[in-house]
Amino acid sequence: MSPVLAFILGALVAVPAAHLGRRALRWYARNSADDHDEDTGVSTVSDMLHLVTQGSPTGIVVVGRNGKVQLSNARAHDMSLVHDGTVNPRVLDVAEQVMDDAEQRVIDMEMPQRTTGNRIRNVRAVVAPLTLTDNSSVIIYGSDESENVRMEHARRDFVANVSHELKTPVGGMSLLAEALLQDPTDPEMVEYFGGKLHKEAHRMGEMITDLIALSKLQGAEALPDMAPVRVDDIIDEAVIRNHVTAENRKIEINRGAPTGLYVLGDKSMLTVAVANLISNAINYSPDGQPVSITQKTVRDKAVLIRVTDRGIGIAPEDQKRVFERFYRVDKARSRSTGGTGLGLAIVKHVVANHGGNITVWSRPGTGSTFTIELPIFDPESVHASAGRKELEQQ
Repeated sequence: MSPVLAFILGALVAVPAAHLGRRALRWYARNSADDHDEDTGVSTVSDMLHLVTQGSPTGIVVVGRNGKVQLSNARAHDMSLVHDGTVNPRVLDVAEQVMDDAEQRVIDMEMPQRTTGNRIRNVRAVVAPLTLTDNSSVIIYGSDESENVRMEHARRDFVANVSHELKTPVGGMSLLAEALLQDPTDPEMVEYFGGKLHKEAHRMGEMITDLIALSKLQGAEALPDMAPVRVDDIIDEAVIRNHVTAENRKIEINRGAPTGLYVLGDKSMLTVAVANLISNAINYSPDGQPVSITQKTVRDKAVLIRVTDRGIGIAPEDQKRVFERFYRVDKARSRSTGGTGLGLAIVKHVVANHGGNITVWSRPGTGSTFTIELPIFDPESVHASAGRKELEQQ
């Protein structure tokens, strides 16, 4: 066995089997107990090492002093540590330094997106000497840090936005309370400023509630009570929640024909998402203009839930940002309606947690259509998936 293979085998066996070709190792162990005369396809340690290396979620590259790639796995190519047989130039520079002084180094990189669907954007590479006695080769371990980086950016933005947004209602409440104290015996002043104070307190309470909901959605928590849910029931409940507001604005909510379709998810979360879209449509529509909500099936695989208004519309430059936290197209209107600026962000994360997508079409002066796309629940596919898992565990 070559020194490279021997070293990697020694390094990899120390990693939990769950992360290193679990299926390949389980298959090998099971078949090794059978008649060894039978050709199982894994007859040597080198064969097993190849399966383990290629199945590893960690990118692995071995590079020689001349920059030649001596060994690499598929994950390393996914991470762009290696491309077209060439080591990433930045990694190679660090590798040459490690060859010179035998000191391990760690680098964090933002990688270009080479292929559609490849979501690996941030990679951490650990570059170390292959052996303690030979500095002619180094080994590179790559890990996907994209999700960690994304969550850290989200956390920073979240804290900054919350700090800014909560100052406004708190400052307003302080001024209103000060005005009340100046002449607490004047009934008209007490009624006027007391009403304003109550409105600001209610708005801050709504914002805190939305912030808690959004933080749970962004925390990558498992969805509770995942079960088949009728799309018709979700829409009916969402319409009921907005009935009073629509009636006060003389806005009619036109409900499309029921479909009887099911999706797999959490009913309360999905209802909140659809209700937020209807509420948003009402708030940005003139009095008396209808809001419609319809369903459509796409190739018997997905259901589209569309909420359409005939309101002020959204400019193209704003359409890219409407799902951001605290972003408001019309800040004055949002404040007058008591909006927190978090409704569409909540919709986005609820839909994403259910494996769906949300899009917006809008034209200023014409109106907007928000479309939620969710996979249709298919009992047969669930049974088939359960059967596959059972076979893998045998």
